[in-house]
Amino acid sequence: MIDFTNRDLFTPVIHPESGVTIYVLTRRVAPLQQGFYFVNSSMSDDGRYLWFYCAFPPSLGRTLGVVDFQTGEVRHFPETQFGGPYVAPETGFAYWMHGKSLWRRGPQADAEVEHLNEIPSELIGSRSAGSATHLTRSSDGKSFFIDMSVGLHYIYGSLPIDGSDFELWHRMDRNYNHAQFSPTDPDVALIAQEFHSDQITGLRLPITNRLWLLRRGEKPRPILREPKWVTHEWWDPDGEHVWCVWDKDTWRVRVSDGEVEKIAFPRHCWHSHSSHDGRLIVGDSNNGFYRGCASLVHFLNRDTGKVITLAEHAERHDYAGKNYHIDPHPRFVAQDRYVVFTTTVLGEIDVALVPVESLLEHTQ
Repeated sequence: MIDFTNRDLFTPVIHPESGVTIYVLTRRVAPLQQGFYFVNSSMSDDGRYLWFYCAFPPSLGRTLGVVDFQTGEVRHFPETQFGGPYVAPETGFAYWMHGKSLWRRGPQADAEVEHLNEIPSELIGSRSAGSATHLTRSSDGKSFFIDMSVGLHYIYGSLPIDGSDFELWHRMDRNYNHAQFSPTDPDVALIAQEFHSDQITGLRLPITNRLWLLRRGEKPRPILREPKWVTHEWWDPDGEHVWCVWDKDTWRVRVSDGEVEKIAFPRHCWHSHSSHDGRLIVGDSNNGFYRGCASLVHFLNRDTGKVITLAEHAERHDYAGKNYHIDPHPRFVAQDRYVVFTTTVLGEIDVALVPVESLLEHTQ
């Protein structure tokens, strides 16, 4: 259990309207500390380890830090310059891609850094190559899903943790990214159509149909019944639905036939995330998106219909606001016991936590 009264770690901030107290991690190991992108949990399921992004402006590279709530230590690991980090919920170990290689280390100060696998050189050759958008682990625990740009192409496949061969699932000539393994089927992944900058013509192609399902050995297929530019998608734990955002609504979409359940928010929704049972939703919103724009973080209790504000963030026109993707990205972690997000309520770029139990008390 996290001791939120530990002022050596946290500064409590009470929202004046809702009365909710958030706890900002103010023990610093880097000038800029922020939460993960909401697709991946940053905390072990037992609540002991919380990982976060670290940055040292003006360097645009980011590395990982971790809080050990049992010992009260906060650590920074400069060797973890990453692409799409993943935290194993059962161990608290962090995995990340750097270039074509997959790495792992434990949260302890003296943990070994392990090189686990890499995309084969013959697949890349002398071409430029990007890294995975997010690392997500297969439901059987054996592989991570990879979406990677290679020259003018994009490749999709599974990279085993045990060092065995990368399996190429599919190749495309336009950008689909934000790939995520199904939480229940190791042969299925969600991919998202993204803006595509054509390297030959210089044209920028828009998103026309966002959500696609890719099954091993098959061509990708669209999930929605009609083409739609939705945003910020993630899997439901049941593996039968995916969630996404459209205007003021959060959508829960059935993968088999594209049926949509719409959950309304009080204002334009930017990102959102659901508890495992789908009854609780956190989200952030703005009045017009740009990097560093003003934002709010909300919590919706669908059982009571009540919505409260957790935090309000003033706009940031400075270098950090423009360059470090400081969107709040709220997410449920540690088996839905906490919500974690990026916050600027204290004038810095920080990580904040709030117990879900407190949010339920404020929305009865």
